[in-house]
Amino acid sequence: MTSTETLATEILLVSVAVIAAVFSNRLSALIRIPAPALFLIVAAILAKIFPLLGSLPRDTAESLVTIALVFILFDGGMHIGWKRFRASLTAITWLGILGTIMTAAAVAAAAYLLFGFDLRLALLLGAALSPTDPAVVFSVLGKREISGRTGTILEGESGANDPIGIALLVSLLAANGVGFHAVSAGLGEFGLQLAVGTVVGIAGGWALSKLIRHLSLPNEALYSVCTMACATLIYAAATLLQGSGFLAVLLAGILIGDARAPFKREIRRFSSSLATIGEMAAFSILGLSVPLDTVIQPEVIWPGLAIAGLLIFVIRPLLVGPMLLPVKLRMGERAFVLWGGLKGAVPILLGMFILGAHISGANRIFGIIFVVVLVSVVLQGALIPLFARVFHVPTSVIEPEPWASGLRFRQQPEGLGEYLVETGSSADGHTIDSLALGDDGWVSLVRRDGELVQVRGFTKLVVGDVVLALGDDPETVAHLFKADENRPTATL
Repeated sequence: MTSTETLATEILLVSVAVIAAVFSNRLSALIRIPAPALFLIVAAILAKIFPLLGSLPRDTAESLVTIALVFILFDGGMHIGWKRFRASLTAITWLGILGTIMTAAAVAAAAYLLFGFDLRLALLLGAALSPTDPAVVFSVLGKREISGRTGTILEGESGANDPIGIALLVSLLAANGVGFHAVSAGLGEFGLQLAVGTVVGIAGGWALSKLIRHLSLPNEALYSVCTMACATLIYAAATLLQGSGFLAVLLAGILIGDARAPFKREIRRFSSSLATIGEMAAFSILGLSVPLDTVIQPEVIWPGLAIAGLLIFVIRPLLVGPMLLPVKLRMGERAFVLWGGLKGAVPILLGMFILGAHISGANRIFGIIFVVVLVSVVLQGALIPLFARVFHVPTSVIEPEPWASGLRFRQQPEGLGEYLVETGSSADGHTIDSLALGDDGWVSLVRRDGELVQVRGFTKLVVGDVVLALGDDPETVAHLFKADENRPTATL
């Protein structure tokens, strides 16, 4: 076979794999198991059947998953945005930082006291299993999106605790011991990671928002490319400065999430596409890296199942649950947030970091992490839609809208915004004529259930309508469509 034919064969296999991954979302919706879990399981099985598939060097696998995680965190930050993040800042901070540390400590204690791990291995296992990944929650929900503060808290927690968990594990690996000096060195490293990551993320996000707002490029596609290149630049800069690059890129995404900028929608779509590809690639690569022979050993599978049970039914409800008490949520929403703490790609990536440190017992740790993640996404993930109904968690159906029509402007249209009519808002059930839009304000477009609605003065708006409106004061207009001061609307 010639080199050209070899390349064509490789391209064929990758193309088939990507197409299969895309269609796996249909299967995921039927069996109520997140698509990432299917990537993980199928890749692990294929690596067992075809050993060549599992021969990807660990360093290369870590690099690819790291890049994928950068795109995932940046897109997640953009999706949250500063307004939503600020409204749930207290809950996200408690869960994302203190909740992560307490979860790591509890898992470490269980591994040390119940399963006989030495202290350092127990601490590494706890740090690796501390982050959550609500991305799989939204994958299971399919066309439904969690609305209100519940969705913001789940997204924000996962975005915050991924960098925290990674920084914690890196600090433990750098400490190289468990004595007082090692602990103090680890705490110093952890603090440095968070401080530098925060500073670089805020500075980078501010600079990026200014850049994309004022940059003049000859092609609209270049805005998206430039934005994502800046995101990777922010990650690299924070990492080289001994900080958490993942925290930096998350914060940068949050800061530009609500920024009004040219070609913002194109940037969002491009970012979302990269994040989706990154998620598929990350779980597939991680699945190929898992030796199933190690996973099925009794000293791996039984502790893995036990720790998964402790995390789901004991540690998260008893340790993380009390942190939600000051947060204004219904009991059902609290229960859903606690159940929604799924494990995902980050714990397995951290397991690969542990393997790369060449620590005795690392293979067992990696196998246990795989078992815990698999149990979490299959058991918790399968019950997410049911619990959303049982706990009466507000969700909204997001139907695909493949057709679009719009106008472009040379200058930013001042006062023009896109708003969602929320339950109990001033617009809910009222006619367009009755809205206080100001002397120069008007409604130019209304979309209801994916269809256009004729705009007349007597047209009555209902919950779920998407309204394109122009007003003298955008903030005042926004309040007409909001039911709660803490729930921001989207802007154009």
